[in-house]
Amino acid sequence: MAVSSTFSGAKLERLLINSCSSPSASSLRACSLSHQQMKAFSKPNPGRKALAQRTGGVRCEVAQSDAINEGEKMDPSKASALSALEQLKTSAADRSLEDHIPILLSENVWDMVLSQKLKSRSNMEGNGLHEQTPNTDGYTKERSSIVVIGLSVHTAPVEMREKLAIPEAEWPRAIAELCGLNHIEEAAVLSTCNRMEIYVVALSQHRGVKEVTEWMSKTSGIPVSEICEHRFLLYNKDATQHIFEVSAGLDSLVLGEGQILAQVKQVVKVGQGVVGFGRNISGLFKHAITVGKRVRTETNIAAGAVSVSSAAVELALMKLPESSHATARMLVIGAGKMGKLVIKHLVAKGCTKMVVVNRSEEKVAAIHEEMQGVEIIYRPLTDMLACSAEADVVFTSTASETPLFLKEHVKDLPPVSSEVGGLRLFVDISVPRNVGSCVSDVEGARLYNVDDLKEVVAANKEDRLRKAMEAQAIIAEESKQFEAWRDSLETVPTIKKLRAYAERIRVAELEKCLSKMGEDIPKKTRRAVDDLSRGIVNKLLHGPMQHLRCDGSDDRTLSETLENMHALNRMFGLESDISLFEQKIRAKVEQSQK
Repeated sequence: MAVSSTFSGAKLERLLINSCSSPSASSLRACSLSHQQMKAFSKPNPGRKALAQRTGGVRCEVAQSDAINEGEKMDPSKASALSALEQLKTSAADRSLEDHIPILLSENVWDMVLSQKLKSRSNMEGNGLHEQTPNTDGYTKERSSIVVIGLSVHTAPVEMREKLAIPEAEWPRAIAELCGLNHIEEAAVLSTCNRMEIYVVALSQHRGVKEVTEWMSKTSGIPVSEICEHRFLLYNKDATQHIFEVSAGLDSLVLGEGQILAQVKQVVKVGQGVVGFGRNISGLFKHAITVGKRVRTETNIAAGAVSVSSAAVELALMKLPESSHATARMLVIGAGKMGKLVIKHLVAKGCTKMVVVNRSEEKVAAIHEEMQGVEIIYRPLTDMLACSAEADVVFTSTASETPLFLKEHVKDLPPVSSEVGGLRLFVDISVPRNVGSCVSDVEGARLYNVDDLKEVVAANKEDRLRKAMEAQAIIAEESKQFEAWRDSLETVPTIKKLRAYAERIRVAELEKCLSKMGEDIPKKTRRAVDDLSRGIVNKLLHGPMQHLRCDGSDDRTLSETLENMHALNRMFGLESDISLFEQKIRAKVEQSQK
């Protein structure tokens, strides 16, 4: 697309308005994995959760040489704008020019564009015309979008998820980096063995998704194209419903597993006090915790296998002959949270003796003390291979970033008895994996990882569907409540603008009054007049403010509040102010240029 290098103010203004109101030129294509496949136990809804993928934008070919070739002279402000566009072409060449203009304009050009935009709005309103609020991927009028960019066990292999995984200690850093992107206001990271999901509040949906995807590629080393093949994208109501389903355990391999609720709680705990874990994202995750608790309390969703650890035990027992369940030699490597749960579930299934390998003995001793009547034998990590030689089933659940078992470690282990099926089972529930995939090539050994737990999940499919339907009714109700709460926040900008509008008038009129009273006014009189003006304004604003406040708990009240908001915006011309989004984007640009 050939673009002149010299932009008039009117052209910049048109491009800015178009970028904020016209649908994106990018095309969307459905993800290869449908929503019904991702959530087999959820009620099918064809209109829900469109999984957007890579966009094929038009290349923007703008260079300073264009102006030189055309022999045109540029003033400093336009040259600065062109330089900013050059930066954008380098960082995101597949955006259209309309995508680029609002993002990195110089201060002088911003002033020129916004000034002319205000004039344009004024003329439009005078002619009875109004800008349309877009509902596409472009900028919306006042409200940001909640977006989730994720990869889970349903859409991506474990090899990719382990590269994308972010340790809990790194979540604050990740939030800070994400919020440093041009179109991201708030962020949260939910990284577990089964999923890597980033929740953001984005000023623009497709720009925000592009920036986050590029950030994920940069931090993981995975090409953007490969991430796009496996990611899923959900917006606003669909994103809300998704995190509620995740917290309730409906999106887990094992329905109703309790660990995911604890992990959602940890996101809130870690996010407290972190700049970027803002009101919208914080409110979303706190509400998700409420949903998770309510679903588990009001349904029977937690019955049976409710964690990855319990599913791992069930999988191992499914592979062993039933006659050997009581006699099979069990080895658990790692005595952390996951390892402890494996031990508990083994005991629940009737196992009375096992060996636990761990770096230190303290954790194993504490578990042993808790498990009365069970023989738990501690061995140090240096004895791991020797203990494996004497085990029929090996569970691994450590935080090691490198494999503990490779082909060369397993091939020389003695064979196991035919009474346990003649195969030594390795059940690896760690991410990153503790057992290399090459172990599956060893004769006499079988390897299972977290992806293989789907087999356990399939064993109770009918029961899961029934419980999921009960939980979905609760989630639908809670989603409606959250969206109402978020709708109620829409009045906040109007409240701020109305107060600012009244304050400008008060200050101007106060200055007029004081100037007429002369220079020698006593401080007491000046203060009294100031207090009087404030009191009058506050009393006049009290009624309108009361009708703009709503907690979102009542649909009728919320509807009336939003009607009042629109009426006040029209009456006082509040919508003619520079939009909050434009202010936010400008602030982002100025911050990034420091």
